[in-house]
Parts: sequence; structure tokens; C-alpha cells
Amino acid sequence: MSLAVRDTGLRELMDDPDCDPDRLAETLRRFDLVNRAVGGWGRVWRRGIRPRLQRLGRPARVLDVGSGGGDVVARLAAWAERDGLDVQWLGIDPDVRALEVARTRESERVSFASTDAAGLRASGERFDLVLSNHVLHHLNADELAGFADDTRALSTGVVMHADIARGRLAYALYGIGITALERGTFLRTDGLRSIRRSYRPGELEAALGAPWRVAAPAPFRLLAVADGRG
Repeated sequence: MSLAVRDTGLRELMDDPDCDPDRLAETLRRFDLVNRAVGGWGRVWRRGIRPRLQRLGRPARVLDVGSGGGDVVARLAAWAERDGLDVQWLGIDPDVRALEVARTRESERVSFASTDAAGLRASGERFDLVLSNHVLHHLNADELAGFADDTRALSTGVVMHADIARGRLAYALYGIGITALERGTFLRTDGLRSIRRSYRPGELEAALGAPWRVAAPAPFRLLAVADGRG
């Protein structure tokens, strides 16, 4: 199998509205372990998010677009509280199945809503920082352009979209490493399909265009960053 080009014809099992609801819920819950292991959010928090929030010198609002089971935004909120930052976090996802899992992670500072970036933009919402995790590889070219535009419009600060970097080593290591967690989930099939659908750094930068810049914050990871214009 070649990973030379993105396989955009693949569809992830969990994107099927008729997929097994129990396996979907368990997949969303176990993403917490996967993202902790390979997501690279610790470095992004220390080098990118925390310094920006500290410079504000006031309470902040952060949006996670396509928040899925809510583990990333809940973890970031815990780090913010640990570091003495006053932040309200909102995770949004149009999939009500994901929200059922995410809402188990709600707290005084973390909430979730059933909407998307376009919907929030239309309502006039604005945030100090907007982020996402594992959304970009799901989108076709038109959807990617719209998503990039909507999320920049929602942010008065910066936008950060994290995703997987496609590559043979990432594919091989994930296929082996996920074995202990895959039972009763879609983690193995969907994870491998995600890698095949994902970008390489230059590809993503070209697909997004200016003013987006793409970095590699951790092995097998991409981070697309642009200033907001909200």
C-alpha cells in the first residue's frame, strides 16, 4: 500500500450515522488515552497556548471546534486551572453522539454545544483562541477552505488546528501500538484510515494557503496556525 498521496476516498467507520453506538462511545472515550500518548498537546500548551493566554492578563474564552468526546478541551482546561489561568472553554460538535460522551467531562469551566464553526460565526460569537484536533483530514477542499475561514473569523487571537502527519512510520507504529486499546472500538481501522487521509506538512500548508503556517510540534503531528481576524 502506498502512502505517497492522500487517500481521500476512505471513510472512517465512526462517521457512519448507523455505526454501532456502543463501539462509537467506547472509541470516543479511549481517544483520551490515544491523544495523551501521541497528541503532542503538552508541548502546544507550554509553547503556544499558555503564553498567549497569560499575555491577555484577563479572563479568556477558548473554543474547541469538532471536540468529539471532549478529552482534549477537558485536559487543556485542567492545565489552565493548574497554572492559575481564568479560562472558559467551549467544545462544539454537530454530532449528538459525540456530545453524549463529551458532556460527561463538563465542569464549571468546560461546556459543550451542538453546533459548528459556521453556526457560531453567524451568531456573532468571538473567542480569544480557537483550536481543533483531528478535524482537517476529514474535510474536502471546499470544506477545508470554509472551515479555515470560519475559525479565523471566530478568533480575536490565534487559531491552531492539530492533525496527524501522514507517513509510513506513523502508520506502522500506530498499527502495532493500538492493539492493546482497540478491542470494542473503531480505533484501529479508523486510526489507520485517518493516517492515510492525512496531510504531509507541505501539502497542508499549500491546501490552506496564506496566512497559514504549518509546524510539527511532536512526532507524526502537524499544527496549522494563523492569526484570527474576529
